[in-house]
Amino acid sequence: MTAERVADLLGRMTTEEKLAQLGCVWITDLATEDRFDEAKAVRLLGHGMGQVTRIGASTGLRPAESAELMNQVQRVAVEQTRLGIPVIVHEESTGGFCARDATVFPQAIGLASTWNPALVGQVAEVIRTQMMAVGARQTLAPVLDIGRDPRWGRVEETYGEDPVLAGTLGTAYVRGLQTADLGGGVVATGKHFLGYGLPEGGMNHAPVHLGPRELREVFAEPFAAAIRDAGLASMMNSYSSVDGLPCAGSAAILTDLLRGELGFDGYVVADYYSVGLLMTHHRVAADRSEAAVRALTAGLDVELPAIDCYGEPLAEALERGAISMAVIDRAVERVLSAKVRLGLFERPYVDAGRAPTVYQTADQRALARRAATESLVLLTNDGVLPVDPASVGRIAVIGPGADDQRLLQGDYHYPAHVEMVYRGSGQQADLLPSSGGAFRPGPYYSPHVTPLGGIRAAAPGVEVVHQRGCDVTGEDRSGLAAAAAAAGHADLAVVVVAGKSGLLPEDTVGEARDATDLDLTGVQPELIRAVAATGTPTVVVVLSGRVHTLADVVDRANAVLLAWPPGEEGGHALADVIFGRASPAGRLPVSLPRNVGQVPVHRNYRSGGGRSMFHGDYTDSRTDPLFPFGHGLSYTSFEYADFSLAAGSTEDPVVVNVEVTNTGGRDGDEVVQLYVGDQVASVARPYRQLIGFARVPIAAGATVPVRFVVHPSRLAFYDEHMRFVVEPGAFRFWVGASWSDLRADATVTLTGPVAGYRQREIVATEVQIG
Repeated sequence: MTAERVADLLGRMTTEEKLAQLGCVWITDLATEDRFDEAKAVRLLGHGMGQVTRIGASTGLRPAESAELMNQVQRVAVEQTRLGIPVIVHEESTGGFCARDATVFPQAIGLASTWNPALVGQVAEVIRTQMMAVGARQTLAPVLDIGRDPRWGRVEETYGEDPVLAGTLGTAYVRGLQTADLGGGVVATGKHFLGYGLPEGGMNHAPVHLGPRELREVFAEPFAAAIRDAGLASMMNSYSSVDGLPCAGSAAILTDLLRGELGFDGYVVADYYSVGLLMTHHRVAADRSEAAVRALTAGLDVELPAIDCYGEPLAEALERGAISMAVIDRAVERVLSAKVRLGLFERPYVDAGRAPTVYQTADQRALARRAATESLVLLTNDGVLPVDPASVGRIAVIGPGADDQRLLQGDYHYPAHVEMVYRGSGQQADLLPSSGGAFRPGPYYSPHVTPLGGIRAAAPGVEVVHQRGCDVTGEDRSGLAAAAAAAGHADLAVVVVAGKSGLLPEDTVGEARDATDLDLTGVQPELIRAVAATGTPTVVVVLSGRVHTLADVVDRANAVLLAWPPGEEGGHALADVIFGRASPAGRLPVSLPRNVGQVPVHRNYRSGGGRSMFHGDYTDSRTDPLFPFGHGLSYTSFEYADFSLAAGSTEDPVVVNVEVTNTGGRDGDEVVQLYVGDQVASVARPYRQLIGFARVPIAAGATVPVRFVVHPSRLAFYDEHMRFVVEPGAFRFWVGASWSDLRADATVTLTGPVAGYRQREIVATEVQIG
């Protein structure tokens, strides 16, 4: 049915109408003096339009107004063009829909720290509900890049360093957005294909140097998982080049690998301006016409965020025979197919009056609080946590992150993200209205709970004093003495150090905010030292999207909590953990380095890696991370028993059983992690790699059985001839609480022939609990 409808439309389209479907227009280009300009829209959308860029993340409109604006644009496309083809409005949603009044969940790296696919799926369902209410039907998320270089500012947008963890969480996110029927969902966009998370020098957009095996097994795997297990409907290219091939213009990457090997059948959209960057950045095209031909031929279907190369330059290339109509038709078919599947032809409009009812509901805020709580990683604890409020008379809450709602946000949260519009354009944030229906974006926050607010709310009988101490950046030390004095007169000091996520020069982490120094910024290390020197029990909360080196912090604090940017309910979540209302169970989705000289440091290294030969360590440092992948402490304890393996073959599953008992006095969640190592292989394989996990709630004193069913395709790799195979032989399986905290292991021998598989057909590890 879809194919027939698309073929009918395509057969009736002019060249101008076809090219329009491959383009996009900024919503702000359809406005004059902060109002929708119908005459301008009729002119710009005269032949139709593929997409409209970001109503939510480009304006200050509230849900009802945003929905009505979408309806106005859609009426022009549907009712005032020859063929009446609706547009797709795309948005951003890494840690929640990037729009005014939308729920602000933890940044993606925080969601990854939950190790909870079901929770990530529920977050995505809220995003879908809020986006659909205003008529936005595509989101440029999730980020499926593997983040292995903490110098790179966008690690906070990823699900971490491991392809299985990222693929599992990304799949849950895509399912929650798209649903089983795209007609009731939002198109998810996997980004950035491919290898974007390991740029040269940790610098954004920089070239990537990866061999074909690592590129596929590690960096393509999260994308492959979302394609095969969730039907990912859209993809976005990486800005980088991989081994000299700019992804935006590489058929080897966007067609041969993405479609041919991984089985992707959706449409590819350009990361903003990346078609033109083939000319200006990569220098593989002489002009915009050549850039358009190269990108479209490679398989990049839609140019975002506005028409630059896919308009007149592409038309000129078609006229002179540099590209065929068949290539254009192929891309248009993909775009139209998505619009048909979304049901936009039947339901182009939304009920604007209903839109506000699905924003900031009690259930959504409860989910945001739960997500933030589950994302918190307790790195160290000498027993100071949890705190009984009845045991303390005064708490000093100190630091730049203690009472600043802006620092609860990641770089793709609203309004942190739109600072590049309202501040980058020269407008002053404090002069913009904080309420009302302003078209222009501004610092419009949903209700945010800071750590100070959360602690005060959770301990009403305790005197809570506050000193900022210092800023996130800068050399101003004038507040250090007052902060130390406040701590010295308190029974407990909670020091909330922070980074500032965003895209502007003053931000410390985020897109285009790369760094060579991974220490806490400014004089925040001195603030910690000053507070710790008072002798008051000190809890340090690290509220930052950067993967920091924290050795000095760990040495001085009684407990360290890693919070990432936790979103609007972050303060309540921190208080829940500090006062023991919740037992922490977040786990690291990345390894924390001891110092920047180790970078990249991760726990999926191939045999022969992970140590300096032949003494093992560097001359000036240990080679292992300060905290390994999967690490996180709890307020209770867990024991593992009855570990067993039912051996399979190269064609039959391995079944792994273990029983986990909560041996402490509190209920809590344990994140059970399953690792495997191929003991002898034809190429160097990872020494130990994650192949399954489960976040398991266990009551105090209870025992829960956990079973993993590992299909042999999950053990496959690319051999020396680049065949995707499982070889017979010995495989060692470990189960435990982190990459380094392993509780049991056993080795089995897989029998059978060398078995061939395809990456597009990997069967995810099945987990059975109870």
